[in-house]
Amino acid sequence: MSDLGALDLKSLLKLLVVALVAKYIHRVYYRSKYWPPGPRGLPILGNIFQLESLPWYIFTEWKAQYGPVVSLNLAGQPMIILNTHKAASDLLNHRSSKWRRMRRAVHEGLNVQAAEKYRPLQEIEASRLVNNLLRDPDNWDDHFGGKIYSVIMSVRSNNHHHRSAASTVLCSVYGWNPIEPRDDPVVQRINDILHRMARAALPGAYLVEFFPTMIYLPKWMAKWKREGLEWFAKDTKMFGDFLSDVEERASTGNCKPCLASSILENQNKLKLGDKEAAWVAGMMFAGGSGTTASSMSVFILAMVLYPDVMRKAQAEIDEVVGRDRLPNFGDYNKLPYIHAMVKEVLRWRPVVPCAAENDWYEGYYIPKGALVISNIWAMNRDPDLYPDYDEFRPDRFLDVSGKVNKKFSDAVSMGHVTYGFGRRICAGMNLANQSLFINIARILWALNIDQATDAHGNKIVPSRDDCVDEGLVVKPTPFACKITVRSSDVVMVLEHSNRDDAIWGGA
Repeated sequence: MSDLGALDLKSLLKLLVVALVAKYIHRVYYRSKYWPPGPRGLPILGNIFQLESLPWYIFTEWKAQYGPVVSLNLAGQPMIILNTHKAASDLLNHRSSKWRRMRRAVHEGLNVQAAEKYRPLQEIEASRLVNNLLRDPDNWDDHFGGKIYSVIMSVRSNNHHHRSAASTVLCSVYGWNPIEPRDDPVVQRINDILHRMARAALPGAYLVEFFPTMIYLPKWMAKWKREGLEWFAKDTKMFGDFLSDVEERASTGNCKPCLASSILENQNKLKLGDKEAAWVAGMMFAGGSGTTASSMSVFILAMVLYPDVMRKAQAEIDEVVGRDRLPNFGDYNKLPYIHAMVKEVLRWRPVVPCAAENDWYEGYYIPKGALVISNIWAMNRDPDLYPDYDEFRPDRFLDVSGKVNKKFSDAVSMGHVTYGFGRRICAGMNLANQSLFINIARILWALNIDQATDAHGNKIVPSRDDCVDEGLVVKPTPFACKITVRSSDVVMVLEHSNRDDAIWGGA
């Protein structure tokens, strides 16, 4: 290299260093003067090393120290933590504006009225879930489909137990029949997507999150960029094939009601391209299966720790339903305690991060490009709304007459904020609420859930706090419990209900 070339390179490096330092000083100045308060961090690296594997715990601690809105600096990447209903509602309910067409497409297929057409399917899957819990109670968590990986293992072994949540969501989104062994390659591809999404969702998974200027690196220098483009092409083809299959079945009148068919019907009206339509449907499956399964694991934990709650719910079911049939959606408005249990499951152990745009909020600047996180954990444990927030107590959602309580504000109109806020609220919440309702009602009609015992007959009490972070969802750490049939008539009633499977082509 010539002396002139070396000099130019040195000059460029100096200019780059000066520019980076100037940007850092500018950001530090803005943070100190305009950003919300937050913990001090290291020079340049900021607060990277202060984030823990289960960050919502430390976010909640920072709420007490710094207030409802906390700012972090992750090596130049700003992060804003929203710890209260008001802050999250103000920023996310009233000011979010992205993805309107895609959101509208999902709303068309999964709003309150539209979600009702999936109820027959959900009743069938709930019955199958109870059957599987009866046959193999020790592996109860697998039956919920907490991981799609469990679905793959079940299909490969010709064991159809391990797939409740995933099967329900696949049927609801694409109108599939319940998962069968022949579906193994497809489920494997879906599992690959969810695994990548889970890894990518972890904070700090890629350096570009902390150094946004890396986005300008050419593909040959950025493996993450090459992989991302390859994955996008493969996943787009897969979701496109799924949607084309629905379109073909719909053209012959052989398509069950599903979200994908609704998207196709409204595609032109909503001005969705083929890729957009395919990804809307695909992401609804990706987001739906793991969250429902995780919530069911929370329900089991609550029943083990709070047997009085279980018995109260069973008493309501027995009074309304009796013992000669299973609960169904005809009982939907007659079981307020089960509705309260669904709310409490979602409030008691949630993890749902959300993002928003840059803005000013109560004198604080929310910088452009900031990762804005709603600390749902803290909001669902607000002592002003839930004085005994760490207890599992569905009665908090009922009034003195035993009906669902309407006392909560607009920010928490459902009694919790686990589904998020505003236009970013979980689009599948109506489907999820229905699924949780019928699963819980049928499980408690048929089964008792108690603490397991060790070899000496001592009860095993599971941890109420330990959890596993799987990237997209958080669920209780695996634990043992004892699941038994409530009465001798359960098996006969279940066998009778299985005749409904023929309606949806199941077996």
